[in-house]
Amino acid sequence: MMTSCSNGSSAQNLTWYNNATISNIADDPDKPEEFVRISIGISQQVFYLSKKSPEYKALMQKTTESFKNGKAYNIGIENNTNIIRQVNDIK
Repeated sequence: MMTSCSNGSSAQNLTWYNNATISNIADDPDKPEEFVRISIGISQQVFYLSKKSPEYKALMQKTTESFKNGKAYNIGIENNTNIIRQVNDIK
């Protein structure tokens, strides 16, 4: 469940979804070889995880853990692309 969202920018120009859980993971129907579709929260806002990203395995591990176990993370989405760039533990 998403409890807060911040539009603050950082060095990577990210929008943060704090204390968010993943509600669905599926291959992108248009480009399954390039992207995974990740839905966040009850409203199921859809974002993407690039399979070509050097951080893909680590990000996929955390999003899968959130989806399967309901673990919440702070998730950084790159502005203007809807691509997940960071998934951080909540401090």
